[in-house]
Amino acid sequence: MPHLVRFLMRHAAIGFGIAVVFVAVLLALDAQGLRTLMFRGPDGWLAAGVLAFAMGLTFGSVQMGVAVMLLTTREDGGSGRRYRTRGQGGGRLVPAPVRLPRR
Repeated sequence: MPHLVRFLMRHAAIGFGIAVVFVAVLLALDAQGLRTLMFRGPDGWLAAGVLAFAMGLTFGSVQMGVAVMLLTTREDGGSGRRYRTRGQGGGRLVPAPVRLPRR
C-alpha cells in the first residue's frame, strides 16, 4: 500500500479513536441529559453508535487535514517550507517609485 494512503488511514484511525473517547466521556458525564435521553428508548445503542460514527467521521477528517497541513518534507528530498530569498532589499518588501503625469 502506498505510503500516503497508510499515512491517511493511520490519522483517520486516530481521529476515530479520539471520537470514541469523546462520545464515551459525553455519555459518562450525561451532558445535558444526553445519555438519559438516548437510553430511554429501545434503540439507545443504535443512537450511540450513529453518534460515535458521525463524530468519528468529523474527527477523522479533521485529524487527516491537520496531519496533511503539518507535512514539511517531500519525497524528492526538498522541504515543504517556503524560505525568503535574499534578493534586492535583503528579502524585505521595497516600495517601487511610480511616476504620475502632472495635470
